Amino acid sequence: MNKLQTICVYCGSSLGDEKYFRSAAQSLAHAMIERKLELVYGGGSVGLMGVIAKIMHENGRRVTGIIPSALMLKEVVETVYGELIEVSTMHERKASMVQQADAFIAMPGGFGTLDELFEAITWAQLGIHKKPIGLLNVRGYFDPLLAWTEQAVAHGFVRPNHRHLFIAEEDPAALLDQLAAYEAPENVMKWLKIEQA
Repeated sequence: MNKLQTICVYCGSSLGDEKYFRSAAQSLAHAMIERKLELVYGGGSVGLMGVIAKIMHENGRRVTGIIPSALMLKEVVETVYGELIEVSTMHERKASMVQQADAFIAMPGGFGTLDELFEAITWAQLGIHKKPIGLLNVRGYFDPLLAWTEQAVAHGFVRPNHRHLFIAEEDPAALLDQLAAYEAPENVMKWLKIEQA
């Protein structure tokens, strides 16, 4: 079992077009509160990230937001939940979130969410960390990504055991339980070999 204390949540600075995205964010926040977990996230008070941060903060859980200076005016609207750390660059933001977290959860979001998710997966693939990574697959939102992963494995661009670098689950409580029980795949570095062109 993994000792989980702080979860990094990647998610949209928008609410999405359906109420169930907000509901999923609320459910994830309450599941984290029940497990006495803390939150590190992108620092915004808008969109799905604002929904999670607000609930966690109002229920007495520690919330740490990390945000680049350039996004302060775009993603922070008056209210700050918990501690807000301002950094210089997006790279610094992502590195700091990875460093502070014991596990990662990606919720529905856009390019920024996928950028953060893929960096966490890539670092796991490189052996930089062995922290569990989860996709909260709300109404099949990440199904195309899961299908792409299988296609990449089938064509030899992703090693078969690397498909186990992350977990996909629709239920927030079940996802948190699976992250706590996660064991990183063995020999993730074996793909690092020079192949002749």
